[in-house]
Amino acid sequence: MANTNRWSTRTLVTIALLCAISVLLSFVEFPLLPGVAWLSYDASIMPAAVCGFAFGPAAGVACGLISVVAHGILFADFTGAVMNALVVLGFVLPSALVYQKLHTFKGAIIGLLLGIVFGVIMAVLGNLVVTPAWLGVPLDAVVAMIIPILVPFNLLKGLLNAVLTLIVYKAISNLITPKKKQVSGR
Repeated sequence: MANTNRWSTRTLVTIALLCAISVLLSFVEFPLLPGVAWLSYDASIMPAAVCGFAFGPAAGVACGLISVVAHGILFADFTGAVMNALVVLGFVLPSALVYQKLHTFKGAIIGLLLGIVFGVIMAVLGNLVVTPAWLGVPLDAVVAMIIPILVPFNLLKGLLNAVLTLIVYKAISNLITPKKKQVSGR
Protein backbone atom coordinates (compact mmCIF):
# COMPACT_ATOMS: atom_id res chain seq x y z
CA MET A 1 0.00 0.00 0.00
CA ALA A 2 1.34 3.43 -0.93
CA ASN A 3 2.18 6.02 1.69
CA THR A 4 -0.54 8.68 1.47
CA ASN A 5 1.19 10.99 3.96
CA ARG A 6 3.79 12.25 1.48
CA TRP A 7 3.95 15.93 0.93
CA SER A 8 3.27 17.11 -2.59
CA THR A 9 5.77 19.14 -4.56
CA ARG A 10 3.52 22.17 -4.05
CA THR A 11 3.58 21.67 -0.28
CA LEU A 12 7.36 21.34 -0.21
CA VAL A 13 7.78 24.45 -2.36
CA THR A 14 5.41 26.38 -0.08
CA ILE A 15 7.34 25.28 3.01
CA ALA A 16 10.61 26.29 1.32
CA LEU A 17 9.11 29.68 0.44
CA LEU A 18 8.02 30.19 4.06
CA CYS A 19 11.55 29.25 5.18
CA ALA A 20 13.02 31.81 2.78
CA ILE A 21 10.61 34.50 4.01
CA SER A 22 11.53 33.62 7.58
CA VAL A 23 15.24 34.01 6.83
CA LEU A 24 14.64 37.36 5.12
CA LEU A 25 12.52 38.62 8.02
CA SER A 26 15.30 37.69 10.45
CA PHE A 27 17.38 40.54 8.99
CA VAL A 28 14.77 43.19 9.82
CA GLU A 29 15.27 43.81 13.53
CA PHE A 30 14.32 46.60 15.88
CA PRO A 31 14.32 47.05 19.66
CA LEU A 32 10.98 46.76 21.48
CA LEU A 33 11.94 48.11 24.88
CA PRO A 34 13.65 51.47 25.37
CA GLY A 35 17.14 51.14 26.78
CA VAL A 36 17.41 47.44 25.93
CA ALA A 37 18.93 47.63 22.45
CA TRP A 38 20.61 44.21 22.67
CA LEU A 39 17.17 42.55 22.61
CA SER A 40 15.64 43.13 19.21
CA TYR A 41 12.48 41.85 17.56
CA ASP A 42 12.24 40.30 14.15
CA ALA A 43 9.18 38.63 12.66
CA SER A 44 10.98 35.48 11.51
CA ILE A 45 8.95 33.19 13.79
CA MET A 46 5.69 34.21 12.12
CA PRO A 47 6.30 32.28 8.84
CA ALA A 48 7.26 29.23 10.90
CA ALA A 49 4.00 29.48 12.87
CA VAL A 50 2.02 29.92 9.62
CA CYS A 51 3.83 26.85 8.26
CA GLY A 52 2.96 24.95 11.44
CA PHE A 53 -0.70 25.88 11.13
CA ALA A 54 -0.84 24.93 7.46
CA PHE A 55 1.31 21.79 7.38
CA GLY A 56 1.67 20.61 10.95
CA PRO A 57 4.05 21.03 13.89
CA ALA A 58 7.01 19.26 12.26
CA ALA A 59 6.92 21.55 9.23
CA GLY A 60 6.58 24.65 11.39
CA VAL A 61 9.46 23.72 13.68
CA ALA A 62 11.63 22.74 10.69
CA CYS A 63 10.89 26.07 9.00
CA GLY A 64 11.76 28.01 12.15
CA LEU A 65 14.94 26.04 12.84
CA ILE A 66 16.15 26.39 9.24
CA SER A 67 15.76 30.15 9.57
CA VAL A 68 17.54 30.20 12.93
CA VAL A 69 20.47 28.16 11.62
CA ALA A 70 20.78 30.25 8.45
CA HIS A 71 20.73 33.50 10.43
CA GLY A 72 23.18 32.12 13.01
CA ILE A 73 25.63 31.03 10.30
CA LEU A 74 25.38 34.29 8.35
CA PHE A 75 25.99 36.38 11.47
CA ALA A 76 28.31 33.90 13.23
CA ASP A 77 25.99 34.21 16.23
CA PHE A 78 25.96 30.83 17.96
CA THR A 79 24.41 32.03 21.21
CA GLY A 80 21.68 33.98 19.41
CA ALA A 81 20.91 30.94 17.27
CA VAL A 82 20.59 28.69 20.32
CA MET A 83 18.33 31.21 22.06
CA ASN A 84 16.18 31.68 18.96
CA ALA A 85 15.93 27.91 18.44
CA LEU A 86 14.57 27.52 21.98
CA VAL A 87 11.99 30.26 21.41
CA VAL A 88 10.98 28.76 18.04
CA LEU A 89 10.38 25.41 19.73
CA GLY A 90 8.50 27.05 22.59
CA PHE A 91 6.28 29.18 20.34
CA VAL A 92 5.68 27.13 17.20
CA LEU A 93 5.34 23.60 18.60
CA PRO A 94 2.48 24.20 21.09
CA SER A 95 0.72 26.58 18.70
CA ALA A 96 0.75 24.12 15.82
CA LEU A 97 -0.08 21.11 18.01
CA VAL A 98 -3.17 22.76 19.46
CA TYR A 99 -4.28 24.10 16.06
CA GLN A 100 -3.80 20.65 14.53
CA LYS A 101 -6.16 19.15 17.15
CA LEU A 102 -8.62 22.07 17.31
CA HIS A 103 -8.70 23.41 13.75
CA THR A 104 -10.77 26.53 14.49
CA PHE A 105 -10.17 30.20 15.25
CA LYS A 106 -10.55 29.34 18.94
CA GLY A 107 -7.93 26.61 18.52
CA ALA A 108 -5.58 29.09 16.86
CA ILE A 109 -6.02 31.57 19.72
CA ILE A 110 -5.51 28.90 22.40
CA GLY A 111 -2.47 27.52 20.58
CA LEU A 112 -0.92 30.95 20.12
CA LEU A 113 -1.51 31.87 23.77
CA LEU A 114 0.19 28.64 24.82
CA GLY A 115 2.95 29.43 22.34
CA ILE A 116 3.48 32.82 23.96
CA VAL A 117 3.68 31.26 27.43
CA PHE A 118 6.08 28.49 26.36
CA GLY A 119 8.12 30.89 24.24
CA VAL A 120 8.64 33.15 27.27
CA ILE A 121 9.54 30.15 29.45
CA MET A 122 12.06 28.90 26.87
CA ALA A 123 13.56 32.38 26.50
CA VAL A 124 14.01 32.76 30.24
CA LEU A 125 15.45 29.25 30.66
CA GLY A 126 17.73 29.83 27.69
CA ASN A 127 18.97 33.09 29.19
CA LEU A 128 19.62 31.38 32.51
CA VAL A 129 21.78 28.73 30.82
CA VAL A 130 23.18 30.19 27.59
CA THR A 131 23.97 33.75 28.70
CA PRO A 132 26.19 32.79 31.66
CA ALA A 133 27.76 29.80 29.88
CA TRP A 134 28.69 31.41 26.55
CA LEU A 135 28.56 35.14 27.13
CA GLY A 136 30.09 35.16 30.61
CA VAL A 137 27.33 37.24 32.17
CA PRO A 138 27.00 36.36 35.87
CA LEU A 139 23.90 34.32 36.69
CA ASP A 140 22.87 36.92 39.30
CA ALA A 141 22.77 39.59 36.58
CA VAL A 142 20.61 37.38 34.36
CA VAL A 143 18.24 36.60 37.24
CA ALA A 144 17.96 40.33 37.96
CA MET A 145 16.85 40.91 34.32
CA ILE A 146 14.09 38.28 34.25
CA ILE A 147 11.14 40.32 35.56
CA PRO A 148 11.99 43.85 34.40
CA ILE A 149 13.44 43.00 30.97
CA LEU A 150 13.25 39.39 29.74
CA VAL A 151 9.62 38.61 30.55
CA PRO A 152 8.15 41.89 29.19
CA PHE A 153 10.30 41.72 26.02
CA ASN A 154 9.38 38.11 25.29
CA LEU A 155 5.69 38.64 26.10
CA LEU A 156 5.59 41.56 23.68
CA LYS A 157 7.54 39.58 21.08
CA GLY A 158 5.18 36.62 21.45
CA LEU A 159 2.12 38.83 21.22
CA LEU A 160 3.42 40.47 18.03
CA ASN A 161 4.21 37.06 16.54
CA ALA A 162 0.76 35.74 17.47
CA VAL A 163 -1.09 38.71 15.96
CA LEU A 164 1.00 38.57 12.78
CA THR A 165 0.45 34.81 12.53
CA LEU A 166 -3.32 35.22 12.79
CA ILE A 167 -3.40 38.00 10.20
CA VAL A 168 -1.10 36.31 7.70
CA TYR A 169 -2.51 32.80 8.10
CA LYS A 170 -6.07 34.07 7.70
CA ALA A 171 -5.07 35.96 4.57
CA ILE A 172 -3.18 33.15 2.86
CA SER A 173 -4.61 29.91 4.29
CA ASN A 174 -6.84 29.17 1.31
CA LEU A 175 -3.92 29.86 -1.04
CA ILE A 176 -1.55 27.40 0.62
CA THR A 177 -4.04 24.75 1.75
CA PRO A 178 -5.24 22.21 -0.82
CA LYS A 179 -8.87 22.76 -1.91
CA LYS A 180 -10.14 19.57 -0.25
CA LYS A 181 -8.88 20.73 3.17
CA GLN A 182 -10.10 24.32 3.00
CA VAL A 183 -12.51 25.50 5.64
CA SER A 184 -14.83 28.39 4.89
CA GLY A 185 -14.82 31.27 7.32
CA ARG A 186 -11.25 30.64 8.48
